[in-house]
Amino acid sequence: MACPYLVSSLSFNSFNKLQTNHYFNNDMQQNGLCQYICPKIRGLCSSLSNNSVSCNTKNTDLVLDDDIHALLQILPLDLQDRLYNDGKLAQLVEVILDLGRPPQACYFGDSGRQNLRDTEVSPKELEYAQNAIGEFGLDNRAGIAATLHRISAIRSRSGEVIGLTCRVGRAVRGQIDMVRDLLDYGESILFLGRPGIGKTTVVREIARVLSEELRKRVVIVDTSNEIGGCGDIPHPAIGAARLLQVAEPSMQHQVMVEAVENHMPEVIIVDEIGTEDEVHACRTISERGVMLVGTAHGQQIENVMKNPTLCHLIGGLANVTLSDEEARRRKSKKTNLERKGPATFPFLIEMRERHSWVVHRTERSVDVLLRQKKPLVEVRTRDEHFRVQIERWKTLDD
Repeated sequence: MACPYLVSSLSFNSFNKLQTNHYFNNDMQQNGLCQYICPKIRGLCSSLSNNSVSCNTKNTDLVLDDDIHALLQILPLDLQDRLYNDGKLAQLVEVILDLGRPPQACYFGDSGRQNLRDTEVSPKELEYAQNAIGEFGLDNRAGIAATLHRISAIRSRSGEVIGLTCRVGRAVRGQIDMVRDLLDYGESILFLGRPGIGKTTVVREIARVLSEELRKRVVIVDTSNEIGGCGDIPHPAIGAARLLQVAEPSMQHQVMVEAVENHMPEVIIVDEIGTEDEVHACRTISERGVMLVGTAHGQQIENVMKNPTLCHLIGGLANVTLSDEEARRRKSKKTNLERKGPATFPFLIEMRERHSWVVHRTERSVDVLLRQKKPLVEVRTRDEHFRVQIERWKTLDD
C-alpha cells in the first residue's frame, strides 16, 4: 500500500525536506532503515546522494514530518526493532501498550491492527514509558517535547496507569490544497470527522498558511498540545502562529475569550469543540469579527443539527409556528423546525475520508435539510496523482 501522505512523484526540494526531517541521512541508509519509507519512493533513496531526483509535475507535494524516532524511544527495545524492521512506519497510527496484553500497532489502510509480539506488556515496561514521558495532565494526556506526538493513559480505580495509547503526530504540508481557496473568504470554518481522520493535521497546516503566507495574526488555543506540540516553544509546523496552552480542559473556553481580549488575533484556531461553554465562546468570538477555524467530532452536518449543544454553531434550531397562508405556500406543517440565527461557522466541512471531503455553505445546507430536502454541496477529492478535484452543486445520496 502506498503511503497515504506522500505522492508517487516528489520534487528534489521535497526530498531535501525529507532529509532535513531525518528520513534520509547517511546513518539510516547505511543501516538499511530507509526501507520503512513509503514503498513508492523507496527505490529512489540511492539517487539522493547524486542529486539526481527530478520532477516536472506542477502538483503541490505532500511532505511529511513526524519525528517518529522520538516516539519510538519511549518503547521497549524489542518493539522499536520490530517497528523499524516491519517497514511500515509511514503508515503507523499508534502503538497500544495494555498491561497483561501483547503490545499492538495500528496502521492506516489494509494493515489494520497487529500484535508486535506474543508476550504481554509488563508493569516495568509501562513504568519505563511513563518515566520517559513525564507527568500526565488532568485529561490523562501527555506529549514529547518539541514533537506532535500524544500519549494517553488508561488508569485503574486506584489511579495507576495500566495502559498507554502512543499516537503518532504528523505535520503534513500540502494538505491545505483541499481548502486553500476557502481561506481567501476570511470566514470561519468548522471541520467534522471521526477520530483519527486528520482534523488536527489540517487545522495545524491552516495555522501555518494563514500566519506565514497570508500574514494573519493567528492564535491557537491548544488544550492537549496536539496542534502546536508539547513544550514551551511551539512546533515549527504552525508557522508564525502564537500558541496559548490550556492548563485544564475545562478552561478552554476561558482561554479562547482571553485570546481575543488580550492578543488582538485575526484568526483563532481551536480543536475539539464540545461543551456548551466552548460553543458560547465561539459565538462570542465570531460576533467580534474574528475568523474561527475549529474541529468537532461528528461525521455529517446532520450530527451537528441533532446535537443540542453543537447545533448553536450552525445557528441553533427552534420550533416556529407559521400562519395558515405561509404554511400553504410552503406546503408544510404549521409548526416547523427552523434555524434561529446566523451560523457561527459559515463553512462546514465533512471529512468523510482522508482525501474525500464535503463542503457545505452552512446556513444554506441547514435550511434545505430542515425542509427535508438534500442540499447542494461541493465534493473535494484527490485523484491518483494527488491533484484536488472539485465537484460543485452536487447532491449527495447519503
